Amino acid sequence: MITRKTLSRRTMLRGAGTAIALPFFDAMAPALASSTIPGGKPVRMAFVYVPNGIDMRHWTPKEDGAFVGDLPKILKPMESMRQDVTILSNLTQNNGRALLDGAGDHGRCCGAYLTGIQPRKTMVDIKAGISCDQIVANHVGKQTRFPSLEVGLEDARQAGDCDSGYSCAYTNNLAWRSETQPLPPVLDPRALFERLFGKGAALNPEERARQTKYRRSILDYVTGDTKKLQGDLGATDRRKLDEYLSSIREIERQLEKAEKDNAQVNPGMPKPYGVPADFSEHFRLMTDMITVAFQADMSRVVTFLVTREGTSRPYREIGIPDGHHPLTHHMNKPELLDKVTRINEYHMVQFAKWMEKLKGIKEGDSNILGNSMIVYGAGLSDGNRHTHENLPVMIVGGGGNTIKGGRRITYRKETPISNLYLSMMDRMNVKIEHFGDATGRIDGLNLA
Repeated sequence: MITRKTLSRRTMLRGAGTAIALPFFDAMAPALASSTIPGGKPVRMAFVYVPNGIDMRHWTPKEDGAFVGDLPKILKPMESMRQDVTILSNLTQNNGRALLDGAGDHGRCCGAYLTGIQPRKTMVDIKAGISCDQIVANHVGKQTRFPSLEVGLEDARQAGDCDSGYSCAYTNNLAWRSETQPLPPVLDPRALFERLFGKGAALNPEERARQTKYRRSILDYVTGDTKKLQGDLGATDRRKLDEYLSSIREIERQLEKAEKDNAQVNPGMPKPYGVPADFSEHFRLMTDMITVAFQADMSRVVTFLVTREGTSRPYREIGIPDGHHPLTHHMNKPELLDKVTRINEYHMVQFAKWMEKLKGIKEGDSNILGNSMIVYGAGLSDGNRHTHENLPVMIVGGGGNTIKGGRRITYRKETPISNLYLSMMDRMNVKIEHFGDATGRIDGLNLA
C-alpha cells in the first residue's frame, strides 16, 4: 500500500509539554516495501513472575513434543493460543537453594530468579547480581524511551508480612541494576501512566483530587498534531491510530474509575492511592499500559512481579479467604491443594487475556506477541517443600519468528534456567558468554 508520506519511526504526537509515542504504521516503512520494521522487527522480552510455586500436577503436559489433547488444568486458559506456548521442563534454579542463607527461602528464589546469583546478606547491605533483563536493557535501551519497565501488584511492606529489610529487598524485586541495587516495581497504575505519558509530579491525595477535578485527557493536548497526522496516513494506518488512541482513553477511564471506587472501599491495610481493589482489574490495567508501551516501542524489556514472593494474599473474589502462602504448605491435603490450584488458574486466566490482546495487535507481517518472548513462571516448583528443580517455565510468543511453540521440551535434570536467559539474550542481539550459573545455551527452541 502506498501512503501519502513516509514517517519516521520516532514520530510523536506533541502538545502543551506532552509527547505520545506512536505504534508502527505502514507509512513508517518505505513505499512499496514489505511490511517489516526498518532495521528489523523490535523483538521484546518480558518476565511474568508468580509467587509460592505452582501445583505441578496440573501444569506439566503428559508427553514431550507437540501438545496432544487438552492442555493441563492450570494451562487451560491458554488453549486458544496453544501454538504460541512452549513448556520447558527440568530447568532449575540452583542458587535459590540454601547454600549460604541470609535472605530466607522465598527471598532466595525470587532474588536469584533473573540474576542467577544467590542473594545474600552482607555486613552492610544486600547483595545479588545484575539481572538478565538489565543486561539487555543496557544494550538495547537507548533505542527506546524507557530502557526497561518494572511493574508489580503488591509490596510486602504494605501487606505487613515482611520479616526483615533484607528479605523484603529480594521478595519485592525481580530486576537488579547491579549486585546491590534492585529496581522496585511500579505498583500504582496512576504512577505508571504518568511515567509513560506525563511528568507525574508526586502529589498527595488532596492535591491529586484537586487535579482530577480539572483534569483533561492527555489526548486533548495533542489534538492539533493528531489531526495533522491523520491527513498524512492511509486508511489502514488511520484505523491503527484510532485504535491506539482509544486504548489510551480507556486506560484513563479505568484509572478514574479505580480512584472513585477506592474512595468508598476500606481495604483493611494501606494501599497505594488509585490501585483497584479487585486483583483482576489491577492486573488488566497494568498490562494494558505495558501493551501500549510495547505497541509504541517505548520499551522492549519488562519485568512483572504479579504479587511479591511469599505473599499471604487472600483471593476472596474467587471464594478463597485463606492466605496464598499458608495454603501452599498444604501437606498434601486435598482441600488445600484444590485452593492452590484455583489460585494458579486465576492467575493464568488474567495472563491469557493479556496474551490474547498482544496477539490481536498487528505489527508488520506479524503481531506483537509473535515479536515477543514472554516468560511466565515461578522461582519454586512445589511450594510445600520449597523445591527449586523442574521449575514451572512457560515461554509465550515467537521471538521475532525464531521460536517454535505448541510443544513441551524436557531438558536434562538440573539444567540451569540461566541457560534459557542466554538463549533469549541472543535473540535480543545481546551476545555474552557468561551469565549467572549458566552452563551454556538451551537447544530445541528454534523453528528448525
